[in-house]
Amino acid sequence: MTDLVLADFDHTITTCDTYARFLRAVATPRQLREAKWRVGPWLAGYRLGLVSAASIRARVTRIAFTGRDAGEIRAAGLRHAREVLPALLRPETMRALQRHVSAGDDVVVVSGSLDVYLRPWCERHGFALLCNRLEARDGVLTGRYKDGDCGARKADLIRQRYRLGDYARIHAHGDSREDRPMLALAHARWYRGRRVP
Repeated sequence: MTDLVLADFDHTITTCDTYARFLRAVATPRQLREAKWRVGPWLAGYRLGLVSAASIRARVTRIAFTGRDAGEIRAAGLRHAREVLPALLRPETMRALQRHVSAGDDVVVVSGSLDVYLRPWCERHGFALLCNRLEARDGVLTGRYKDGDCGARKADLIRQRYRLGDYARIHAHGDSREDRPMLALAHARWYRGRRVP
């Protein structure tokens, strides 16, 4: 039997929030000018624990992507995966995940970040992916997620896609409150890089 390895992306596989970096990279000049008053108060609320990660993600996604060309954002995501993400990875975490891939285990990135850059990155490394997907209609982004935000539903989405009883062991890596239900599925858990009981 193989093992199943579940890993959050931002601040777990990476050293920072790649979603915010991608948003800044694709934002229009007007969006960047307006960000302080349209996003700033929400960001302050998030840092104080008054606004959830899901709420702020939904707001910034709506602001940044509503009406944008889906092909243009996909191309930007591919560039982000190739040019930006490699410098943001935690080497020790990547080595651990690659050892699992080499052993034939199923490695799954489970993230509230976006498919437009996570999909090409995961394909390059041999990882499966569960993440937020941008919704488009007729080639134009709606500013919403297709099938809703997966951040708070990580454990449910994992159970829907994988038969957990088919694996010898389940390993999980995370760093936030949203990751705790996912960590609860595992036999071996790492929270913010440290093994936890």
